[in-house]
Amino acid sequence: MTNYKFILSGGGTGGHIYPAIAIANELKTQFPDAEFLFVGAQDKMEMQKVPQAGYEIKGLWIAGLQRKLTLQNLMFPLKLATSLLESRRIIKQFKPNVVIGTGGFASGPLLQAAGSAGIPTVIQEQNSFPGITNKLLSKKANVICVAYGNLERFFPEGKIVLTGNPVRQDLIDIESKKDEAITFYGLDPNKKTLLVLGGSLGARRVNQLIEKELQSMLSQDVQIIWQCGKLYFEDYKKYNQQHVRVVDFIERMDFVYAAADVIISRAGASSVSELCIVGKPVIFIPSPNVAEDHQTKNAQAIVDAKGAILLKESDLDSQFSIVFEALMKDDGKQKQLSANIKKLAMPNATKVIVEEIKKLL
Repeated sequence: MTNYKFILSGGGTGGHIYPAIAIANELKTQFPDAEFLFVGAQDKMEMQKVPQAGYEIKGLWIAGLQRKLTLQNLMFPLKLATSLLESRRIIKQFKPNVVIGTGGFASGPLLQAAGSAGIPTVIQEQNSFPGITNKLLSKKANVICVAYGNLERFFPEGKIVLTGNPVRQDLIDIESKKDEAITFYGLDPNKKTLLVLGGSLGARRVNQLIEKELQSMLSQDVQIIWQCGKLYFEDYKKYNQQHVRVVDFIERMDFVYAAADVIISRAGASSVSELCIVGKPVIFIPSPNVAEDHQTKNAQAIVDAKGAILLKESDLDSQFSIVFEALMKDDGKQKQLSANIKKLAMPNATKVIVEEIKKLL
């Protein structure tokens, strides 16, 4: 049997890293003798997360362009040239059969170098509105795996395959874990549980909102698991109390999803895909600070299917308490949102993506 070799590149945020790891795990299941190498950006989260998942990673000296003139931006051409040279060297040494990019700065030079060397490349685009790197790479890519329809306006139509986003497989059957999850977090089984997700690093505006509304929410007989993020944990850990669990990072996502009755979340692509599978009522608060406002577009796609509620940051002060209280009091609305968001789930995304990769071997 051929000993296949795969390079995967994606990073900067969990939303790019976890899909890459999920794809690698599925490839490993199907090709136990395959060799894997990850390529990320030095100093970014992937340099820890990928080795924790059991894979080797090499770091490129690359960072994205800032929106204003900074020293970082002046260094960008040098960093890009260095990363392209390093990517060529990695590809020449490792000799991959296929190179897979899941987004983030490092995937740009790596897929560019792979394409130039005539090696098949696959792009996995998580968002409903692609970033600039993937738009540029799509011209040379062999296959573009997407999670949303109507992306022909950004990518060559013949290369697009609708697959969904890879998600953690332990989320597929969370209902069976509810009792275990409630015990794990020391929750009251007779109270509704609100889960607040601000992403792995945290979301300042979401944290400020929860801090402001905390007493009002608790007065509606809810208990809260509040993931405030690593950057903000020192500021908010003081709110840990009987019915509030403040955590910086969540290792067991399956447990928090199983315990939750209602979820407040950012609208990063991976989170949205996970929430479709989890099928709980969601209030999305998209981050307005991400490129091309893609979180709002991700959330809007779910709202258009009557599967979630969307609140813009600018409307939180005037609308949040009204919307939240109305949702908590309306079991029918909760059930309706659950049913509709679940219809959008694509639980087999990872397997479908791997089938596309296998066609290129």
